[in-house]
Amino acid sequence: MRKILGLLLITLFFSCSSNAQKTEKKSKKYKVSKSEAEWKKVLSKEEFYVLREAGTERPFTSPLNNNKKEGVYVCAACKTALYESKHKFDSGTGWPSFDRAINGNVELDVDYKIGYARTELKCNTCGSHLGHSFDDGPQETTGKRHCINGVALDFIPKEK
Repeated sequence: MRKILGLLLITLFFSCSSNAQKTEKKSKKYKVSKSEAEWKKVLSKEEFYVLREAGTERPFTSPLNNNKKEGVYVCAACKTALYESKHKFDSGTGWPSFDRAINGNVELDVDYKIGYARTELKCNTCGSHLGHSFDDGPQETTGKRHCINGVALDFIPKEK
């Protein structure tokens, strides 16, 4: 009886892992597209780790976290304008945080890297990983917190 039950469980397991239930995510075509080797030539090791491998920099290590100057934050990989300084706030998390992105320049995706779904933020021009979005931002504005790796950004100060 145990052998039959074991065989039944094994059969059930294999039938539940058929190709019909697997969905392959189609990769999006971005305006700026480079090979891994090309990205490695133009990005530092840390930039490549964060932007192209969806890594995370250590908190409180980016000088942009405490930047209070007026200007625009752009993608470190392709220089697309992503965030305006007027939407930056101090979240206390150790990463630059914004309550919204420049309309259309940041793409939302789903990331299961740590075992559950999170909203991943990516540059809409080159697909580079920026950080994640959370619902604990300023309630008087959007209620969102775009928690961004500082190494994923370059800052362009406002001209006076």
